[in-house]
Amino acid sequence: MVYEGLIAALRGAGFGARLREGEPMAAHTSFAVGGPADLLVTVETPDELVQAVCLAREAGVPWRVFGSGTNVLVGDGGVRGLVIVNRCARFSVADDGTLRAESGALLSQVARAVSAQGWAGLAWAVGIPGTVGGAVVNNAGAYGGAMADRVRSITVLNEGGATEEWDVERLAYSYRSSALKCDPECGRTRIVLEAVMALEPGDPEELAATVRHTEEQRAMRVPAGCCAGSVFKRTLQYPAGFLIEQAGLKGRRIGEAQVSPQHANFIMNTGAATARDVRALIEEVQREVYHAFALQLEPEIQYIGEWR
Repeated sequence: MVYEGLIAALRGAGFGARLREGEPMAAHTSFAVGGPADLLVTVETPDELVQAVCLAREAGVPWRVFGSGTNVLVGDGGVRGLVIVNRCARFSVADDGTLRAESGALLSQVARAVSAQGWAGLAWAVGIPGTVGGAVVNNAGAYGGAMADRVRSITVLNEGGATEEWDVERLAYSYRSSALKCDPECGRTRIVLEAVMALEPGDPEELAATVRHTEEQRAMRVPAGCCAGSVFKRTLQYPAGFLIEQAGLKGRRIGEAQVSPQHANFIMNTGAATARDVRALIEEVQREVYHAFALQLEPEIQYIGEWR
């Protein structure tokens, strides 16, 4: 694919210093795997995000918006077209507790900051990796809380290049899912620019204690290292990690990918794993759990790019 026109347009729009060709996606994912993106540009404001998307559309180049690189597995063949890395990270809370957060803000940082300011409602999110935009799409949640409980509306860039306001009903939230996630074109045609959430006043000392407890619990539960968070959704009957452990799969390896000995619903890159290693291990875990319990584990992570 020829990219000269898009490269010239991005440079002309002031993105030259933030534009990369052949950028390894391993540097942009929490699994630390993934082949090169043909083009990669970093944006820092919603206007820049809209501009980069529109330039790619005008050039006829495929594009994808990328957040913090959690909850995704990029193929060893890389990503064709333009990857737009979303670093739009501003957020603020109004006097009535209305939180407005740009989609590239890290959810854990937002949760810590608003809790420290005495706003209750997001303390459960202090350890969750990923951005606000990804959390909105995936209905991220933990410790009894979820985005569906807090989101009131979002601003979306649609396939025509215009912005739309979606209320929470249109998002049709369900467990770890939303109308945007169910749309196979999400991430390519509809992009979350901003989320509006509702918070309540809280006691700063109680919130600080809750944040500390949540961080301690997550530190005990979540393995340190290169991973993408929980790999599989909970089944109707059991947590995925319990089923994987009962199937005897803790510590199972393919290449440098390993089912964490600490928590079975995490797959780790223990050194030089490839995306193929990780995906093969995910699929092996699915087969083994189905063979043992006749239950199909559904991945939380999304496969992106080309696979060799």
